[in-house]
Amino acid sequence: MPLSRLASLPRALLATLPTALEPGPRLPSGATLWVKRDDLTGLGVGGNKARKLEFLCGQAVDEGADCLVTVGAGQSNHCRMTAAAGARLGLETHLVLSGDAPATLLGNQALAHLFGAHLHFTGVPSSHWGALEIARESLTEELAADGLRPHSIPIGGSTAVGALGYVVAFVEIMQQCDALGFAPTAIVFTSSSGGTHAGLVAGRAVWRGFGHAVPDVLAIGVAKGVVMGLPDVAELAAESLALIGASGVERADVEIDTRWLGEDYAIPTAAGDDAIRWAAHRGGWVLDRTYSGKGFSGLLGNDADGRWGADDNVVFIHTGGLPAVFAPGGLPD
Repeated sequence: MPLSRLASLPRALLATLPTALEPGPRLPSGATLWVKRDDLTGLGVGGNKARKLEFLCGQAVDEGADCLVTVGAGQSNHCRMTAAAGARLGLETHLVLSGDAPATLLGNQALAHLFGAHLHFTGVPSSHWGALEIARESLTEELAADGLRPHSIPIGGSTAVGALGYVVAFVEIMQQCDALGFAPTAIVFTSSSGGTHAGLVAGRAVWRGFGHAVPDVLAIGVAKGVVMGLPDVAELAAESLALIGASGVERADVEIDTRWLGEDYAIPTAAGDDAIRWAAHRGGWVLDRTYSGKGFSGLLGNDADGRWGADDNVVFIHTGGLPAVFAPGGLPD
């Protein structure tokens, strides 16, 4: 069985699971909103990356790595949480970051430094993911040449191994919905590097394979790569399923709403800022301007388009991002 195979894979227990599934207010359409609190995964202030890092770091430890290397934007949640994972596991951690070194570390950078990570600023813009990945590969080679055994993780932890964290999450969500007495119409979330997205698509295929009805899995694209189909989410999901001896992903399973990106990755939008205020005023949820705010703007936009009605239950995965709101420009005016 796929879930038995999943349970046998190397895994570092880093997250506080299961995270809560909270009822929210009615959406304007009358649909019931539920918020999956993956901002409260516990590791290093929390966020969705803890789920991926359990499997990525499990692989690193299993392979005998003595340090972690990863990459992201200057205020990367993934980098901050990788630093926290390294601290928990006793692994030296190196973070390749966009932009120049600031005079004062704030937000995610300050926390990553507190967790003991080495911060390597590249001067590269935050949207230039290709150049950042090249810098990660170069640093990995340098560390290996110095005699270390680095485990190098791509941006967002978005690999087939990392995506397994959201196979687990999908099953967790469906079990929680069942316990609460409802079947979700849709699970909505933010997609950037594609790993969370691929894991949810893979988890949906596993759940469908058990003979269960499945909800829509609606990704709100907030990075140009995933909006253009890079990575190939269906392919990544299939690779993740292959690790647990499963299959069943179909191209039609991948739905990305591309309308909410705005000018570029990490550039705030008016719709995103309105969504941040909506969530704060009605649920006390804190969303960030790069990821969760834009993702929630897509949920509200789909609701306004008439996608859901009063009989529907819509689950929004809050993927975290709290530290970034304390960096310059982190909150709308």
